[in-house]
Amino acid sequence: MKTTTLTQRELRLPAPKAPGDIVAEARDVCVTLGGAAILRNVDLQIRAGRVLALVGPNGAGKSTLLGAISGDLEPTSGTVSIDGASPSAWTWRELAIRRGVLMQRVDVTFPFAVTEVVRMGRSPWAGTPAEDWDDEVVADAMAEADVTKFTDRVFNSLSGGERARAAMARVLAQEAGLLLLDEPTAAMDIKHQELVLHLARGRARRGDAVVVVMHDLALAAAYADEIAVMSRGQIAAVGHPVTVLTPELLTRVYEHPIEVLRHPRTGAVVVLPRRDFSVVPTAPSQRSY
Repeated sequence: MKTTTLTQRELRLPAPKAPGDIVAEARDVCVTLGGAAILRNVDLQIRAGRVLALVGPNGAGKSTLLGAISGDLEPTSGTVSIDGASPSAWTWRELAIRRGVLMQRVDVTFPFAVTEVVRMGRSPWAGTPAEDWDDEVVADAMAEADVTKFTDRVFNSLSGGERARAAMARVLAQEAGLLLLDEPTAAMDIKHQELVLHLARGRARRGDAVVVVMHDLALAAAYADEIAVMSRGQIAAVGHPVTVLTPELLTRVYEHPIEVLRHPRTGAVVVLPRRDFSVVPTAPSQRSY
């Protein structure tokens, strides 16, 4: 007698997506926390095969929007959909095989080894045929994130950047079609910033949809297919990096003079704050006691 698997009995698996298909969407989303309007009337479409960078100054609402899209934060009004339905319409397994989330800070209470933390990303697939690939998927994810050498290390013994890479490996091992990454490169050196964003681009080329919250505008321009610039809880502009990253818009949003240049060799967009080194700070007055 044929055994009924968990996949057949309980899980509604996501349908394959073609490049450009909408994977997740926010419509007129508002979020109010503690009486403060954090997000106001936000509309955003997230498409398969693309990297979308969310940029903007501190307090613009980037992480809040990511939380609303992931289903971890209920909008005050408006709607969010993942794979055509509200996040609450899916079981926890069904949601977890559709979207993987990397938070800004990852803390583990118990002394789990790095390989155990990465393997947690496979939990939604337990009891399904995909479980047969767990060992291979975990090993590949650790190699991609450059944490294989930390296999037996206790997760909490790692540096901030090393923890971020191990947490990224967990998200990769989850094999969700939507990756939501909140400042994944914040604690990393240049080499590993490039590595993580290269991984994000690789997942997009594979057909996944990737959303990355970032502060480094030059990195966003280099790796994102689209950029959404957020300001005061709203999206000020969204589109191709060359179209969106203008000195006029960025100067207004960041409230600081910003220059947008082209790299002389590659033509890549380079974003720099305008600095005036001719201004000499006033020296503190001499005090006698």
